[in-house]
Amino acid sequence: MKAFKSIIFITLVLIFISCKEKQQGATLETSIEILDYSGELSSGIIKRIDSFPSKYVRPRTVDVWLPENYSDKQKYAVLYMHDGQMLFDAETTWNKQEWKVDEIVGGLISEGKIKNTIVVAIWNHSDIRHSDYYPQKPFNLLPQKFRDSIFSEGQKQFGTSFKELQSDNYLKFIVEEVKPFIDSTFSVYKNPENTFITGSSMGGLISMYALCEYPKIFGGAACLSTHWPGFMPQENSIVPETFFKYLEKSLPASKRHKIYFDYGTETLDKFYLPYQHRVDEILKKKGYDKTKARNLKFEGHDHSENSWNQRFQIPVEFLLKK
Repeated sequence: MKAFKSIIFITLVLIFISCKEKQQGATLETSIEILDYSGELSSGIIKRIDSFPSKYVRPRTVDVWLPENYSDKQKYAVLYMHDGQMLFDAETTWNKQEWKVDEIVGGLISEGKIKNTIVVAIWNHSDIRHSDYYPQKPFNLLPQKFRDSIFSEGQKQFGTSFKELQSDNYLKFIVEEVKPFIDSTFSVYKNPENTFITGSSMGGLISMYALCEYPKIFGGAACLSTHWPGFMPQENSIVPETFFKYLEKSLPASKRHKIYFDYGTETLDKFYLPYQHRVDEILKKKGYDKTKARNLKFEGHDHSENSWNQRFQIPVEFLLKK
């Protein structure tokens, strides 16, 4: 475990506001401990909340990456990212791989290619990751018998707890708890034009879902190696079409939003190719041109951080370019 220093205690009143524009006047007074991460980074610094409290989901670590020369005298865009423990330091990840977020985002900022940006890295809990990231509304489009079988087989198939979906609550955690904290603590823009969300695999699905459910919060989403099968890939599966039906109905207007999809050709990513015509079809139908959407193929890329970090610069520039 990396060392920490300069423990800061901040007492905040978090005001939770539903981005569905419904009045849900709940407030929570809590003490949040912010730690200075002293591990090695290529650029910037990380502020860590070891156990971010929540009334919606299991508490988890949230890292906030601040670029070089971060200053309260200027405003920053915000990029929210899932699987936060995989983003910065390969020495601490389970597979010794990382997204190289500090290298890539820091480099793009220093080169003047993107807006000044901070990254909010939300860690997962591996045993409930699938439950947190699988979009609930598409799941509810599946036949009841199929849903019941998924719950009963979830432990066998994934080795994780899949007894109930928590993705709606996970998004509430981000929108109603994490974002108000970020907005109150750091010098950031609060509007959707400067608020984005990104993930890969199941993290790609939940990023897509976040944009669709909270279009007044997020101005765009990047969904790398989006796991359209939802579960283990199966021929003639009915699962992918539920995501596409949901997208057709819920993808917000292209005028104020951007969305990025991509996929590789190796390992798990090789199963995604058959679905790309549906993705392209929906984007076109919803009015997304090349300035507002991407769906890119990366030959030879597999389903891993080592592939995602090779192309992460592309969605970052697409969403955050000046």
